[in-house]
Amino acid sequence: MDETTLLKETYGKTAFQLSGHGSRNASVLKKAFEGIPDEFESDKYGSGEVIEEFHSKIAGILGKEAAVFFPSGTMAQQIALRIHCDERGSKKVAYHPLSHLEIHEEDGLKKLHHIETVLAADKDRVVGLADIQALEEGVACVLLELPQREIGGQLPSFLELQEIAAHCQERGIKLHLDGARLFEVLPYYGKTAAEVCALFDSVYVSMYKGVGGIAGAVLAGTEDFCADSTVWKRRYGGDLISLYPYIVSADYYFDQRIGKMESYFESAKELARLYNAASGISTLPEEPVSNMFHVHFNEPKNRVALILADVHESSDVGLTSYLADRADGKGCSFEVSLGDLYSGVPQEKIIKAFQLLDEKMKTL
Repeated sequence: MDETTLLKETYGKTAFQLSGHGSRNASVLKKAFEGIPDEFESDKYGSGEVIEEFHSKIAGILGKEAAVFFPSGTMAQQIALRIHCDERGSKKVAYHPLSHLEIHEEDGLKKLHHIETVLAADKDRVVGLADIQALEEGVACVLLELPQREIGGQLPSFLELQEIAAHCQERGIKLHLDGARLFEVLPYYGKTAAEVCALFDSVYVSMYKGVGGIAGAVLAGTEDFCADSTVWKRRYGGDLISLYPYIVSADYYFDQRIGKMESYFESAKELARLYNAASGISTLPEEPVSNMFHVHFNEPKNRVALILADVHESSDVGLTSYLADRADGKGCSFEVSLGDLYSGVPQEKIIKAFQLLDEKMKTL
């Protein structure tokens, strides 16, 4: 058995795991539907009480005029940028070099909409005001991801966000929020979702990441923007005859977890301190600004995988099921996203796991 397979197998056998909300199996949907009566009416092609009430609820929370549920964030964000480009009369958008649209969507924005992308900032830091001020002429929209996942979930200050928003408004540039993890960063900013979203012309939020629903996303903005996005959703084939399984689970888990974001954030800071105290390990950022961060090792994957697998077997605590090569070529890393599971792990188990990890890392 190779090291990668061993790591995944030992992780799966642990009784306690530190990241996430738990297994994404059928129980997630069953639990959300426990209180739903048999006569519950589904939505139909984007209309119906269940979907319209959810739209109103999320729009209100985000402080926007309207909202539209989408099967995926990929669909929602490509459509948002297309609408902004059409309004401005320019096929040019700017975002971080490691934006999801740039590295995970097979160039969908470029192939489907022929939109030119401008990469703002260096790939190892967040986009700042100076990067936006330096943009070439003709940019119709700027997309900001909060937090910037691929660099450990880092964030600009709220003041800098305000300055970026003011600059874009002055220049007539639309500002779109990739808020896949928006709710997870609110404790750090000390702001409501509406206060953050007020800086943006349009907002995307995920309903399955920190919220933990089955799938889906919400796009919010003005009434006109959302009306246009509904037309584009039909063009994309995203206007399914019924979306209620996604909506019911999104609504249920949103209510269950929106009040826990502060706890997830505090847990992330606590866990990051444990990783940083272990030999040869660091986190990015050193102190998390949301419920997520990256764990970095300066050793290759095969050596680290064996150590982590040993920790899993000896402590019964799962740290990670995978390792990825670091972009700088100096070792490996994995991502941590804190959710419901962490609070259920006995403290003595966590302490034992990190004592073992520290001891074994010192042998490298």
